[in-house]
Amino acid sequence: MDIQLNFINRSQDQNNSCIFLFQKNAATQLEQLATAWKVIRNCGHQCNHPLAYSTDLETCIHDQYGNYSSRRAVQPGELFSLSPLPAGRSFSKVGKHSSAREFAVRNDLVRGAVDVGVYSDGRLLALKTNVAPGQKAVFEFTPTLWIGAASQVIEGQTLNSAILSNVNTELSLLGIARADIVMTGGGTGRDCAPLQFSLENVAMA
Repeated sequence: MDIQLNFINRSQDQNNSCIFLFQKNAATQLEQLATAWKVIRNCGHQCNHPLAYSTDLETCIHDQYGNYSSRRAVQPGELFSLSPLPAGRSFSKVGKHSSAREFAVRNDLVRGAVDVGVYSDGRLLALKTNVAPGQKAVFEFTPTLWIGAASQVIEGQTLNSAILSNVNTELSLLGIARADIVMTGGGTGRDCAPLQFSLENVAMA
């Protein structure tokens, strides 16, 4: 399902900040660096930027040689495997994962670590690197986006800890069909205020 979102800049931001959105992998207890799923650039005062977040996710694997598998649609509770063939490798669903809320990709190769990517609306949402033979990459995503602003962020790349430490806005999309994401704040001198983000004009599914 696609959730239609519309970013609106009502701020007085003078820094021409990059606005970035990302999700957190709820399947890990470790503090994991997130991926910039969507980056909005050069969206001026009173301008807007429409986007869609899809809850229909895809996954694929790639290796150190720059090879990518086909993307496979994935649902919570599913288990995928990367396994060897007489010539090449097979990447396919093989059964159920132990948790109905999570999905997993297992490396069943004899040798060779791989990276596992998860995609929403065609954009990289999360990445688990160096999954060794016998290991699994496990993912769980709640209907929540995190949003922040920074000077330099590249879509599809990992957000460093310094950038993530300044992000404290969580946008719950649970049950939402469409909404505006409104940015306010900014300015210069005494009128300067922190950038803030909020959902407005929310339509429920």
